[in-house]
Amino acid sequence: MANIKDQIKRNRQNEKKKARNNIFRSGLKSAIRNVKQAVEEGDKEKALNALNIANKKLDKSITKGLNHKNKVARKKSSLAKLVNRLS
Repeated sequence: MANIKDQIKRNRQNEKKKARNNIFRSGLKSAIRNVKQAVEEGDKEKALNALNIANKKLDKSITKGLNHKNKVARKKSSLAKLVNRLS
């Protein structure tokens, strides 16, 4: 346990950030899972809607600093390929 006041505050801030990031990361995983489920069901319209939501969340993860832009680009590309195979 830290004795320094600034370090105690930094630990509190880190815990809050970690909780916020975990909530966002969980929502991101769910959005990606929804795209894959819609593709498995063969529902193109549902898959496109889920893809739009997933893309927004992936872009948001870059600005939040959770993911690197190249990882997000790769993920968006692979999801788009899945959806495009449905036609």
